Parts: sequence; C-alpha cells; structure tokens
Amino acid sequence: MKFTIAVFGAPHAPGTRRALRFAQAALAGGHEIVRVFLYREAVQTGSANLVSPQDEPDMARAWQSFVADNQIDAVVCIAAALRRGVLDTGEAQRYQRPAANLAAGWALSGLGQLHEAAQQCDRLVCFGDQ
Repeated sequence: MKFTIAVFGAPHAPGTRRALRFAQAALAGGHEIVRVFLYREAVQTGSANLVSPQDEPDMARAWQSFVADNQIDAVVCIAAALRRGVLDTGEAQRYQRPAANLAAGWALSGLGQLHEAAQQCDRLVCFGDQ
C-alpha cells in the first residue's frame, strides 16, 4: 500500500511522534511512503535550528534522520514555513534574510505537492491539529 503522510502539529506535539511511528511501521511492513508533507505548525519540524529540551525527544532530528535514511520525499509547505521563519537559501535571499534554516532532506513547496501525493497514494493519513 502507498501512503502519503500529512503532519499538522508542532514538533513537540503527540501527533508528530505518532506520525513518525506510523511511518516507521509502514516501511517495516513493506509499504511505501509517497511523500511526507509538513503543514501548519509542523513546518517547524523542518527547521535545522530547532532545539528540544534535554528531557524530551528531538522529533525534528528524528524526522530528519528518518527522511534521510529512507530517502523519503519530504516537503514543507512554503506558505506556512515563511510565516514561521523556516527558509531555504533561495527564500532567505528573496526576502533578504540573513540565513536559511531548512534542514537537509526537506524541500519547500506548495499545497499542490500534497494534492499530487494524495492522487498517487492509496491512503492519505493526517496527524496532529487539524
């Protein structure tokens, strides 16, 4: 089965951890992940500068490792990211900001990428605040 996973909640929210566990289980079960799409507060998960408290799991780093290790197509909604200060090099230059902070493995793109992935998969599974 092919899945697209959309994550809406902040990196420290329970839904973000559940989404990662679901994605890990899906791959372990022989399924395919078409795309992971971060939207709303979840775009912060794509920031390379996010630091979790020492007594909490580092969900941003866990997602970054998962995406890299499994070569997952991972997209951060550009509109939500800009609003929350998550920028790639191109957007940092475009808006004359001093630095980019989008973590490796993630790409900025629009909601069209979520729609496209939903068309290519068997199931769109959403996690977090909706």
